[in-house]
Amino acid sequence: MRADRLLSIMLLLQVHRRLTARELAQRLEVSERTIHRDMESLSCAGIPVQAERGTGGGWSLMEEYRTNLTGLNEYEIQTLFLSRPSHVLSDLGLHKASEGALIKLLAALPAVRRQDAEYVSQRIHIDTSNWHSREEPIPALPTLQQAIWQEHKICFTYLRGETLVERIADPLGLVAKGSTWYLVAVVEGQSRSYRVSRIQSVRIMEEAYVRPPDFDLATFWTQSSRDFTSTLRWYQATVRAAPEVVPRIYGSSRLFRMEQTDVVDQDGWLTFHLGFDTPYEACAYILSFGDQVEVLEPAELRAEIIQQAARVLEYYTKKSFA
Repeated sequence: MRADRLLSIMLLLQVHRRLTARELAQRLEVSERTIHRDMESLSCAGIPVQAERGTGGGWSLMEEYRTNLTGLNEYEIQTLFLSRPSHVLSDLGLHKASEGALIKLLAALPAVRRQDAEYVSQRIHIDTSNWHSREEPIPALPTLQQAIWQEHKICFTYLRGETLVERIADPLGLVAKGSTWYLVAVVEGQSRSYRVSRIQSVRIMEEAYVRPPDFDLATFWTQSSRDFTSTLRWYQATVRAAPEVVPRIYGSSRLFRMEQTDVVDQDGWLTFHLGFDTPYEACAYILSFGDQVEVLEPAELRAEIIQQAARVLEYYTKKSFA
């Protein structure tokens, strides 16, 4: 642990050129006294660290002391320093390890390449979460990780609907879909996926398993996702929309399937085909536009919209005269 800290100090100084003992202590989560002892150890080991007192002072390395990493071009370096989904790394317990690896890589880069890395990290940030995501409890995740690394079978209980079922599985991998984790495992000879938040308990068995030599996690997940999407039932609605709300429809198109037609009526209204998961979602979404979106088909959805609007009007009318 101390050796890692000494290396981190050396690389931090190489990247930032000068840091105070307090700044180093905060970054490495130790006391300032520990930092001073570490500096003595580095000096005894022949690392040219030096201290400057006063305003703007701190610890630094002699300018000529550095390690260079060659062979990476500008664009390769930029891809390495694009932000990672921090919640995924945190779930896996790898957030600090990721930061440490990037510090070491940044310290090893020549000065001109270091600018490329800092340039992209300040201009592109990737956030894989969505606005409506909720944090799910995933206490089983560390145990699943361990079983996957060790290639041992697991026995777990899984909440399927309202029923608790038990399964013995060969865990092959973990997939983060947005902020949701899935376990991919072989159960009864078939590769399946399970939502980790629904796993109620898990234990690692002593028996090892043989990982299928031709199994590729990314390929399996891509095909599995396609198969799942193809089985979804979509509720189709045809609507006409006022020009001023068309940007809003496009802006929320991730909530449904959308196809714009070439039909534009004499009022300038555009016709769309929208696909929702359920009639309820279609009704709620369309009602949110008031009189700026009209349902053309199906007839039952149009009738439901009219009934819902009438009920709302009746409710507020009674409230007004109460």
